[in-house]
Amino acid sequence: MSFMAARRAEEEEGAAAAEIHLPAEVDWEMLDKWRFFVTGAALFSGVSAALYPAVVLKTRLQVAQPPSPCLRAAAAILRHEGPRGFYRGFATSLAGTVPARALYMGALEATKSAVGTATLRLGVPEPTASAAASAAAGLSSAVAAQVVWTPIDVVSQRLMVQGSAAAAARYRGGVDAFKKILCSDGLRGLYRGFGMSILTYAPSNVVWWTSYFLSQRLIWGGVRYHMDGGGGGELRPGQGTVVAVQGASAAVSGGAAAVVTMPLDTIKTRMQVLDDGGERMTIGRTVRSLLREGGWRACYRGLGPRWASTSLSATTMITTYEFLKRLSAKDGSF
Repeated sequence: MSFMAARRAEEEEGAAAAEIHLPAEVDWEMLDKWRFFVTGAALFSGVSAALYPAVVLKTRLQVAQPPSPCLRAAAAILRHEGPRGFYRGFATSLAGTVPARALYMGALEATKSAVGTATLRLGVPEPTASAAASAAAGLSSAVAAQVVWTPIDVVSQRLMVQGSAAAAARYRGGVDAFKKILCSDGLRGLYRGFGMSILTYAPSNVVWWTSYFLSQRLIWGGVRYHMDGGGGGELRPGQGTVVAVQGASAAVSGGAAAVVTMPLDTIKTRMQVLDDGGERMTIGRTVRSLLREGGWRACYRGLGPRWASTSLSATTMITTYEFLKRLSAKDGSF
């Protein structure tokens, strides 16, 4: 029996007590994989385009020397570079989004199904099994995606800071940046900060998927009480209510993950973008530089844009993701 099938069986038993009957969930075995990956690439590219300006602003704030307030930095980009300044490196980022998202979604669903099924077979209660499966899936998907995403991240972030004092070199575009980094630093240069990326995104994904699962359970408890008035009636929420709960849970999870991993993200970004007098930026050198500039508060530069973009991204991504799974379900799978 698959994890999602076992999970539905457990939910039916729980529903008898909680009396909340949710629409059936689409699991990995029910998906048309070709439709899932192709449609997903198109949908997530649109979401990335809408949220990209906040990522550019966050990156500029993290490497700014001296530090600049968020609104002043945004106004400076608009004044000196125009709206196009908020989309520096977007083409490069978009090119990497498709394969990275494919690896991410594939590893996420496969791990969630495998770990969930294994833990249920060991007799672990369904809520604990779901939380463990979500955490393991977040970890494996983050590692898988970083194989593709780290070189794209290095190139796109170098392009993001073009036009600012923090730019270490000048590039004519993504291809030019790729060639120059490869010639000067080799393949190692494209994977600068790879270990730090894993240390940033792996715990971020674990926190995200675990808190997402727990947030949903808490919110559903509140929804049941509000809609049922504390009575004992049966509750069958519509798809709109389900999407609203998923979106709210994702916003909470995204914000939590952003706050927890912000120092790691700042260190990673600086390692990938800055050069210390031509010397390779290490974790220790980067941390010391940040502490000299502003103490531990310097590690949280750009928190506002990152918190907003991560929360908004999480909300749009999860609702798009759930919509994508239903859109990609095989005919007759429900």
